Amino acid sequence: MMSAKSIPVEELDEQQARLELARLAAEILTHDRHYHTDDAPVISDADYDALKNRNRAIEEQFPALKRKDSPSEHVGGAVQDRFEKIAHRVAMLSLDNAFSDEDVIEFVDRVRRFLKMPADAPLAFTAEPKIDGLSLALRYEKGHLVSAATRGDGSVGENVTANARTIRDIPKALKGDAPDVFEVRGEVYLAKADFLELNRRQEAEGKQTYVNPRNTAAGSLRQLDASITASRPLRFFAYAWGDASVLPATTQMGVVAQFEKWGFEINPLMARFETVEGLIEQYRRIEAERASLAYDIDGVVYKVDDLALQARLGFVSRSPRWAIAHKFPAETATTLIEDIEIQVGRTGALSPVARLEPVTVGGVVVSNATLHNEDYIAGIGSDGQPIREGRDLRIGDTVTIYRAGDVIPKVLDVDLSRRPADSKPYLFPQTCPVCGSPATREINEKTGRMDSVRRCTNGLVCPAQAVEKLKHFVSRNAFDIDGFGAKQAEAFYHAGLVKNPAEIFTLQQRDDASELQKLKNRDGWGEQSATKLFEAIEASKVIDLHRFIFALGIRHVGEGNAKILARVYHSARGFVDAMTAARNAEGDAWSDLVNIDGIGPTVAHALVEFFGEPHNAAIVEELLVHVQPNDAEQVAADSAFAGKTIVFTGSLERMSRDEAKAMAERLGAKTAGSVSKKTDLVVAGPGAGSKRQKAIDLGVEVIDEDEWFTRIGS
Repeated sequence: MMSAKSIPVEELDEQQARLELARLAAEILTHDRHYHTDDAPVISDADYDALKNRNRAIEEQFPALKRKDSPSEHVGGAVQDRFEKIAHRVAMLSLDNAFSDEDVIEFVDRVRRFLKMPADAPLAFTAEPKIDGLSLALRYEKGHLVSAATRGDGSVGENVTANARTIRDIPKALKGDAPDVFEVRGEVYLAKADFLELNRRQEAEGKQTYVNPRNTAAGSLRQLDASITASRPLRFFAYAWGDASVLPATTQMGVVAQFEKWGFEINPLMARFETVEGLIEQYRRIEAERASLAYDIDGVVYKVDDLALQARLGFVSRSPRWAIAHKFPAETATTLIEDIEIQVGRTGALSPVARLEPVTVGGVVVSNATLHNEDYIAGIGSDGQPIREGRDLRIGDTVTIYRAGDVIPKVLDVDLSRRPADSKPYLFPQTCPVCGSPATREINEKTGRMDSVRRCTNGLVCPAQAVEKLKHFVSRNAFDIDGFGAKQAEAFYHAGLVKNPAEIFTLQQRDDASELQKLKNRDGWGEQSATKLFEAIEASKVIDLHRFIFALGIRHVGEGNAKILARVYHSARGFVDAMTAARNAEGDAWSDLVNIDGIGPTVAHALVEFFGEPHNAAIVEELLVHVQPNDAEQVAADSAFAGKTIVFTGSLERMSRDEAKAMAERLGAKTAGSVSKKTDLVVAGPGAGSKRQKAIDLGVEVIDEDEWFTRIGS
């Protein structure tokens, strides 16, 4: 079975996604150290972006699996011990990336949706080159430079004040009037010509030459001897800010213009646009000028111009909703499809992957590419329309592959002129390649079309699914048993020691009673390691309720949905009994389940289907004999809305639906998608219809948007 990193994001099951997020977290952390701490990257920026974007894509598809050490939750790298530390009063965040015009259009549409702005409402953005340098924060008090810090990990940076004072583009005192406190942020860089001259000088002196301007600039700024920094022709573009006692303008463009008045260099290519077409045209102009610019850039950054709108938009994870970096295109390469292999996931999904003749793309040798599903191979998109003008993919085809927002390469097109004369269309398997059971495509209830994924129907006994379910059960955000990882899960399953999760907790008892081979005597084990495993299994018996629910491996129930269910049902017994009661998809138990905000019919059906299978229900009951899930904590009652269930309906005028829900949840409330007898409050905007009437019929309080803002004190 191929590794998770060879599987396209949309085809990952939860266990594979979890493993892949763990791999990406470790790999990205390593590259962060190389790039930010050592100033010596070992992969290209495009390849690094691919890793970050694969991580982001998986987190978006499986939000519940997001790790505590997620790369999307930190920026930069660790601070070196040789420097003093400076804590950023306002975090230095990273930017989300766009890789196509469509991504930019979606970004603008997403901003409008969040702000609830119609398509014809004025909305301005700035566009500026994305400088390939080292981020720096400069703190001025009473107009005088008092400190300079690198980005570091986004929260804490390195104190490079003495070195920053040697850079000619950084004023030691601001010109004219200045706020009491103002932190100017920007990018330290080395011009291309200066970099070449520095390398010529190094070579003439018999010294080692440098790799690229970005790393050289970073290394030059982070010298313990400020005289070395002073000898390097470092430059600085100012384009952002952090902590500030007052802002000199109400727009992004206005504040940056003030930077120039204070004595900073700002990028002359920065401009303001009121249409997405204008942004993309500016991107094209900058891309065309890229080679002739005096400095390296790797894209164009777009920002909402109005600072009040920026404040409303806020942040997602460690990046702002109001900005995005439009990166320059990824590289492509041509190679052969040598084979097409099928991998079976935990939920039975059959995922095709092209085995390629190895080829270098973006500085990395790749040997496989995602093929998504059988429709994709046949030249059909997810909407049922042709892709690649309907050209199918076959073994032996010459294809163009590319790497952009995903570390796994994708097939861009096929060259039919080079297709072998004896090639045949690829026949996607109709049976599971592992267990031989029928593999079918379900009908999507939302679209009425066949689902794009074909799945093995023999979930209970298919070895591939059983092993993946077992791996999921012991994974990090589930039971996380020390010494019982994916490798042990697979080995124990095939050895007949653990066939289902409940058998984990009887392993020691069975081992003690066994007159045959004991675990300590098996290959790779010893008395100490076996003892430690049994101790870890025992320690894992007490577990948070949401982790217990997540560990069950129910389709569509990731960590986020598991937390919602734990919060609603409070205890393991309450959860199991409610799911049992809802099995007929009718009655109060079903209504309560499907009405939970964030759950909905798809997840609800998956839950009742899982508990409706006697084998699954029996395993859960056996688990509850051995493990003790902690009751979920009750919502803190620190506001008038804590623990209340609120429904927002109608066309809200002062905020979008997403803003409204986020606001309510920050106050400790639960939001629901429909009105029921358990609803506490309905906030109804213009056009509210059946939900408002149902609330009135049930005697649920209904208020308008203005009253909502009055009650929350806004």
